Amino acid sequence: MSRIDSRLAELGIVLPTPAAPIANYVPFVLSGRFLFTSGQLCLGPDGKLADAHKGKLGGEISLEAGQQAARLCGINLLALAKAALGDLDRITRVVRLGGFINSTPTYGSVPGVMNGASDLMVEVFGDLGRHARSTVGVAQLPLDAAVEVEALFEVA
Repeated sequence: MSRIDSRLAELGIVLPTPAAPIANYVPFVLSGRFLFTSGQLCLGPDGKLADAHKGKLGGEISLEAGQQAARLCGINLLALAKAALGDLDRITRVVRLGGFINSTPTYGSVPGVMNGASDLMVEVFGDLGRHARSTVGVAQLPLDAAVEVEALFEVA
């Protein structure tokens, strides 16, 4: 078992089957030493969006539920990276995460929501999981998801 697979098992994380694209794009692009992912929604292990993760932060979704949604996005990013690379040990650095938070216009805690994904990357990769990040509040996301996250990984 690879080092990262062992770490995921320690954390009790089982990677799901990556979701298929819902429009005209590819799920990832491997270019040189970088893996660029398309945004991943907060789909659960069953591939569905739970009611607890539908809607707007600052509205019907709490900060804690938003953080859980962002963590699910991170898990889905790792599943996508494993599908792209075959082995998560090929990731040498989490370079950047980009977060999109479905929020009301005045919601000011979008960075706190995104910590759900950021904290996961550090839990899994240690210091190599520390990354640059952008997080923005948006008016709407596909399927009325609370959170969407994209990633850039450096690979060997």
